[in-house]
Amino acid sequence: MSANGQAREILRTTFGFDAFRPGQEEIIATLMGGDSVLAVMPTGAGKSLCFQVPALMLDGLTVVISPLVALMEDQVAALRLSGVAAETINSSRAYEVNADSWRRIAAGKARILYISPERLMTERMLAALAKLPLALFAVDEAHCISRWGPAFRPEYQDLARLRERFPGIPIAAMTATADAATRADITDKLFAGRGRVFVSGFDRPNIRLGVAMRRNWKVQLLDFVEARRGQCGIVYCLSRKKTEEAAALLAEKGINALPYHAGMDPAARTANQDRFMTEAGTVMVATIAFGMGIDKPDVRYVFHANLPGNMEAYYQEIGRAGRDGEPADALMLYGLDDIRMRRMFIDQEETDTDHKRREHKRLDTLVAYCETPECRRRALLAYFGEAMEPCGNCDICLDPPELADGTEAARKVSAVVRRTGQVFGQAHLIDVLRGADTEKIRKAGHDRLSEHGTGGDMAKDQWRSLIRQMVAAGLLQLDVKGYGGLSLTKAGAALDRGEGGFRYRLDTMAKSQKRAAKPPPAASELDAADAELFQVLKALRLRLAHAQGVPPYVVFPDKALADMARKKPQSRDAFAEVHGVGAAKLEKFSGPFMEAIAEHLERAA
Repeated sequence: MSANGQAREILRTTFGFDAFRPGQEEIIATLMGGDSVLAVMPTGAGKSLCFQVPALMLDGLTVVISPLVALMEDQVAALRLSGVAAETINSSRAYEVNADSWRRIAAGKARILYISPERLMTERMLAALAKLPLALFAVDEAHCISRWGPAFRPEYQDLARLRERFPGIPIAAMTATADAATRADITDKLFAGRGRVFVSGFDRPNIRLGVAMRRNWKVQLLDFVEARRGQCGIVYCLSRKKTEEAAALLAEKGINALPYHAGMDPAARTANQDRFMTEAGTVMVATIAFGMGIDKPDVRYVFHANLPGNMEAYYQEIGRAGRDGEPADALMLYGLDDIRMRRMFIDQEETDTDHKRREHKRLDTLVAYCETPECRRRALLAYFGEAMEPCGNCDICLDPPELADGTEAARKVSAVVRRTGQVFGQAHLIDVLRGADTEKIRKAGHDRLSEHGTGGDMAKDQWRSLIRQMVAAGLLQLDVKGYGGLSLTKAGAALDRGEGGFRYRLDTMAKSQKRAAKPPPAASELDAADAELFQVLKALRLRLAHAQGVPPYVVFPDKALADMARKKPQSRDAFAEVHGVGAAKLEKFSGPFMEAIAEHLERAA
């Protein structure tokens, strides 16, 4: 039987699948040929099979390096249920249990060993493994080895010694999250750049993407979760305190919400994770301490109450939703405080200046994603080097924002970028545009440019927003790996020559803060109970609008929802009396809105 035939037979008889998913077969063939591999595949694409199938084909032991004890235990249990002799040695097990596992490994009775990087890279373990016939190393969550990645772990760095200690043994590095810089760093560290790199598509089309400025995070969180009551979800918060607060807030509303953060008692944390994995409709409210390796297929949403650390972290965290391929939602809130806090976190890291600079530029990219006036999925995938048409399944596609003509301002930016050599960062370019008199500008002679001072009519924040949106639109390219310099792309150069135009969304932060200072006019006179119902009706309106493919106000304006919240109609005749309800909308929408009102009144009783 050919190697490919043997792989398919193992896939069918051991794992119960009829065919490989795209990319798996070629990765397996490469490993079987003795070459190392970096495989970047989206969550749910079957990364584990890419090393588990070769492990059952090769002669010798496959060592899988995994960052989490819980993940190792789950993987080993699943393999054993499939009839595969797998073992794990980890800190959660008693010495006697680990010793028994090692005896089976040493006797050649196990095909796969799961182990943490810390335990693997001890001299004692390396020496013991050197006496065994080794077939393959597999590094799961391989982005952890790279300081470029979203979850760098210092203990992973030591894995770079494997290729020297065990020459000739192929290494399979697996991750769902790695941009070009991270990929280059992983391959350089693990196999001196000599392995093959496989990058499957990053798109998760079943996840509806949304971003909103944070106004009142508690109301926004309740709106979002209430609209998905009974569904399993994850809510990410920046701090332990906010995690506890959000979990308590949801629990008060009768939602099965549990906290999870590093400051909790380990037993309580584990118990909450077990409940999340096994109980239907559970919501985990967590810091980023929760999530890596969590393989729960029916997570229907991920809600970020705060801005994540960078684009890769965001992609990784939303990827925990919809692993079963069914529709899922991802909503992120962000605000100025988030950005300031993230900047502070980066500056306080005990890392070198270059690393801090790169992380600041990565944060810039995420903020640009938040502010993009175009399809979010397009902006997200562009970060990972993929191009696509507008997705039709993000908030921008479903409810396009109001755009302003920014062609003249964008050409001012492109001119300054070009005239200054396409090497300077945003701050310097804005200083030139606004006519600043700084030593850096004088030293470079940029005060003598005709563009100096041409943008004095716009505030710094406005220029920052416009430039971030130009990056998101593919007009400017940000040098993340270098010093954050901005250069013109092909499209940006065309705009600079006077070809085409540029439309952008007005400063989202200023607009959102202005709205937050005063309640919507339609709801401003409602009492507390009616205001709560108003928010429930808004959430329902949003769902119905998405289903119809129209902006929310087309279903009902805020004024109609406020009138509905006051009158609480319970019959079609009463519903017909609500402001803005005509015959067609009475027929189409009275049922779901009256049902939502009845449910709300029942809960409040």
